[in-house]
Amino acid sequence: MDNLVPQTPDSIENANENAGFVYGEEDGSSRYFNRELSWLGFNTRVMEEAQNSSHPLLERLRFLSISGSNLDEFFMVRFAGLVGQFRQNIEERSADGMTPKQQLQAIVESSEKLMSSQQTVWDELSELLAAENIHVLSAPDLDEVGNVWLKQHFLDQIFPVLTPQALDPAHPFPFIPNKGLSLIFDLVRKSDGQVIRELVMIPSGLPRFIRLPGETTIYISVESVIRRYSDLIFPGYDVMCGGLFRIIRDSDIEIEEEAEDLVRFFRSAIKRRRRGDVIRLEMGPDLSDSVIALLREKLLSEGATENRVKGLVGISDLELLVEEDRPDLKFTPYSPRFPERIREHGGDCFAAIRDKDILVHHPYESFEVVIEFLRQAAADPDVVAIKQTLYRAGKQSAVIRALIDAAEAGKSVTAIVELKARFDEEQNLFWASALERAGVQVVYGFIEWKTHAKISMVVRKEQEGYRTYCHFGTGNYHPVTAKIYTDLSFFTADPKAARDAAQLFNYITGYVDPEKLELLSMSPRYLRQDLMNLIDREIANEQAGKPAMIWAKMNSLVDPALIEKLYAASNAGVEIDLVIRGICCLRPGVPGMSEHIRVKSVVGRFLEHSRIWAFGNGKELPNNGASVYISSADWMPRNLDRRVEYMLPITNATVHDQVLDQVMVANLIDDEQSWELNSDGTYTRVTPSDEPFNLHHYFMTNPSLSGRGKALDKSDAVPRLSLRRRKKEI
Repeated sequence: MDNLVPQTPDSIENANENAGFVYGEEDGSSRYFNRELSWLGFNTRVMEEAQNSSHPLLERLRFLSISGSNLDEFFMVRFAGLVGQFRQNIEERSADGMTPKQQLQAIVESSEKLMSSQQTVWDELSELLAAENIHVLSAPDLDEVGNVWLKQHFLDQIFPVLTPQALDPAHPFPFIPNKGLSLIFDLVRKSDGQVIRELVMIPSGLPRFIRLPGETTIYISVESVIRRYSDLIFPGYDVMCGGLFRIIRDSDIEIEEEAEDLVRFFRSAIKRRRRGDVIRLEMGPDLSDSVIALLREKLLSEGATENRVKGLVGISDLELLVEEDRPDLKFTPYSPRFPERIREHGGDCFAAIRDKDILVHHPYESFEVVIEFLRQAAADPDVVAIKQTLYRAGKQSAVIRALIDAAEAGKSVTAIVELKARFDEEQNLFWASALERAGVQVVYGFIEWKTHAKISMVVRKEQEGYRTYCHFGTGNYHPVTAKIYTDLSFFTADPKAARDAAQLFNYITGYVDPEKLELLSMSPRYLRQDLMNLIDREIANEQAGKPAMIWAKMNSLVDPALIEKLYAASNAGVEIDLVIRGICCLRPGVPGMSEHIRVKSVVGRFLEHSRIWAFGNGKELPNNGASVYISSADWMPRNLDRRVEYMLPITNATVHDQVLDQVMVANLIDDEQSWELNSDGTYTRVTPSDEPFNLHHYFMTNPSLSGRGKALDKSDAVPRLSLRRRKKEI
């Protein structure tokens, strides 16, 4: 990019000041939404998809379980971080002006409403499931045949792994793992009337729901079974009462700047995380007051929260029910396309890329293209070197296998493995060891920054000399998530992109500062200022009487300085449309501040994950003159200041049209799975028009531009989209 400016802490501070931003001022709520509450709002939208009757029933149940697992992770990381600040008396305010204590209070209130709604939705779905002959019962609801089978199953499969523990002065309160379910029983010994209290932890290896055999589908929760047969666990005792509880532990890992060995540090930190402080206690309705008092005393400390659940404890476990073999209650299976252009070159990825840049749109087009790119590189005798970033690769990774094969074939292979990828640290340690054993040069990057850029480089010896083929992705090299996340994979043999990618790798592996980048912009050095410059250019175009617009799609918008710059653009008259799936701290539609900014969120069958930014560049829409970029970064302080990310301009005409006129426009005109953000922070589901448009259905049923090859020569080869409504009405 032109006019690249190195990013430093001073330049970040100046950007904030120039935008008129005063971080943490008490009236900041008039300009920003709270980050944590915005996330809870997103998770509420996920939960509300469980009420969307247009989705198949088991898919609605999946949305409900996802909202539960999302909430667990939120407490494990975000809430736990605020609890830590509260305990250390840190009074630093968020951008909207809230102290940690105020945020904790607001989160508790909002999350309790969310959990109450989850229970209501579960009640509704369980009735609908029963109507479809899928029953989720308590043990007493079974007939005699079912009870006989269940009792034997309990004796054979459950009883042997249970370890009841008395709770008295001779038996200290045991350690309970994160997200662990436990039962507490109050018992009376029949022989002498002595009262004792017993705790039974439910091992994580036991399935939460047990499916009974037979034509009728019946599931029973494991805690219900244990309570049903508690007399077999405690012979000689009468059970007075028993109840269920669940804990959430602080599971974040903070990097110590003085850590000398990242591998050793993370191996130790993962073990410590398993014993993190309890920051949330969820209790079923049957626990007595005395038991609740005991749990508070033994488990909770300052800043932690508790919740009395009137229903199912652990909504996330409903995911197990989704696996029921009922295809009639699930989305119709979808098989992604393989780009025709690569098939036209006999399956040779390098020949296809050398001929023309290719954009692959996942999950509509197969992630197998990325795997095949690396497999061919590993097997090709003319390939001399491969460089690869790895943030999340999954448990069964064909990417790792390809890199190992390449190293064992004698190629120079470098893998940048990010150990700080949250909740994938242990898996990444495993992959790093496997790669090193195969002879791969494994690099862990920066101690204080994460390497979040998704880039592959393959250097190949050809007749004209060495040629470099690059892959730039907006998502992870993860074959599983690539089936449900919408992301872009861009392949190019452009020498400029290759030289820039080489500098980015050298920056990570050897701390060699990149100079004179020709195409890429990268954080934490340049990306923030380059984005500011692009927005300033649109402001200048508007002031000069030229067309000006900004279209941006991302997962989260949090950074205050960029938000202030967008406000400045709005005040100048620039039309701005944002598609922000999750967190959005920008307050749209406020007269005199953001009246020209519209924000929508898309939540549907697939998880919108790609990052696309388009700037009008003084041209009318629809046009081919807009500046279009793809990126690995969201507009958050962490992405701009504490991560290695990239932004890449799309210059190939066909790919440019695909990203702008297909992907971006489809997101803007979708009205079947979209929500509009209001200026008060609430979201309103968009009402479908007389001609409703579902962007996921569109891409499942229509081919993309750059993958079509010779089919593009046909007049009806690829349908083009257009913005059918004025942007202000979106």
